[in-house]
Amino acid sequence: MAKHDNIKAGFKNITRLKVLMILGYAFIIIISIVVVSVLAVRKTDTVLKNKVSTMSSSLNVQMKLNLDSYLSRMETIGALAFGSEEAYTYDATDPDNDEYEALATEKVISDKLYSLCIMENFVDYGIVYSNNRTVGKISNGTVTLFGDQIYTDLSSMISRQKTRDGWETGYKDDFKRIYYVKRIHDNAILVISFYATELENVFDNPETMKETVIRLVDKNHNIIYSSEKDEVGTHISGSLEERIGSHDSATVMDNEYLVTVNSCGDDWYVICSIPTQIILSEKNEMRYYIYMIAFIASVLAVLVGIELSFKLTAPVSSAFSYLDLKAQIDQLTGILNKKAFEDYTENRIDNALPIESHALILIDLDNFKGVNDTLGHAYGDQVLAKIGSILRGCFSSEDYLGRIGGDEFCVFLNQSPDDDTAYEEFVSARCEQICEAFRSNYTGDDGKYKISGSLGVALFPKDGSSFTELYHASDKALYVSKKCGKDTYSFYEPSMDKEADDT
Repeated sequence: MAKHDNIKAGFKNITRLKVLMILGYAFIIIISIVVVSVLAVRKTDTVLKNKVSTMSSSLNVQMKLNLDSYLSRMETIGALAFGSEEAYTYDATDPDNDEYEALATEKVISDKLYSLCIMENFVDYGIVYSNNRTVGKISNGTVTLFGDQIYTDLSSMISRQKTRDGWETGYKDDFKRIYYVKRIHDNAILVISFYATELENVFDNPETMKETVIRLVDKNHNIIYSSEKDEVGTHISGSLEERIGSHDSATVMDNEYLVTVNSCGDDWYVICSIPTQIILSEKNEMRYYIYMIAFIASVLAVLVGIELSFKLTAPVSSAFSYLDLKAQIDQLTGILNKKAFEDYTENRIDNALPIESHALILIDLDNFKGVNDTLGHAYGDQVLAKIGSILRGCFSSEDYLGRIGGDEFCVFLNQSPDDDTAYEEFVSARCEQICEAFRSNYTGDDGKYKISGSLGVALFPKDGSSFTELYHASDKALYVSKKCGKDTYSFYEPSMDKEADDT
């Protein structure tokens, strides 16, 4: 009996030991999983904060560059007013002016200014003289707002003495309009104004950062523009002002906000802010799921933790994919840049079926050097931007459009004719459409410099089975078009190889 009791006691001890071992193992596993889960969550928190911080800084820099480019374009358009000699030589305050001649001169100036005014949604585009006389488009709202002080107060907005111009907003606490003023001569200034809401196109917020509030403020931290429209004209909040302090360029992140700031010209600042809670919202939602899985199995818990880490960082990866995509776009023309165009075309060719037909059209602008040399590179840039618009109008969204050089463009046709039209006839019609569109565009007031295009066409797969082969073929055809007097198009023929070799 005693022996039986000893065996029973031993069995109980073994059972107890097994239970203790299981509990101990379970305890170790649970503690290990909890520790690993906590570390994973914290690591994800840190990585996500760092990446979002970097992305927010990149977004702020991009917004600053967009604004600088926009303001520079406005200044360039303002400079175009000086293309008319009367604009900078006429003085409405001169007592010796002949009344009839003065009216005729002012009409010439007004016609010039009105022709430039339609380039943008300007509220004002005109000249104000020291006797408060105005020429061009000066709105009644501006006249009423400034009253008899229009010349004096506009002149006070000239903040850059070297270039004798300046930007201003918030006149009499009215932040709805932004003014650009430039001294013409001692008794006249040019004034351009537009509504601050026009900046919506400048501060284009990507979908992955849609919760970010973008603000443009002046040196006194008054809000000129905000993606939260009801803030315009008010002072930024004390908490936001405390975070940015006197920094010209900084990134600040705490438990409440991630804030980035960058200075622009004329003492303006671009400020981007997003609540930290929004940044970490997905992580907080997944935390409970991580801990729940941790009690099921250690391996599964670790794998889920890793998977969640990837899921939590997915929004950041998506945002960088968006900037990479803007990096594929030529910012001047709005079409693909050289590298992106080649990659897209090469990939399309690699995946093309044997029965497919495509065309590579190489376009070189005629007489473009004369435009740059005579009218300036700023005007040349406007011509190039117009070319991008023309190409988008001539081709469908299925086709690839690219700028592959200074004044060299390329089109890869993906679209096919809807009817029984032969493919070469279809391509010819597109080439005719491009040439005709170019023929209708001139630069210079006297139409001296004609913007036309010489085109070279290579067909896939007839003339080449890769981008390089098609490009060389179209380049030879382009040479023939140039040789034939420009402003025309040529299809590649094998006989062109010898002609190219001879040259």
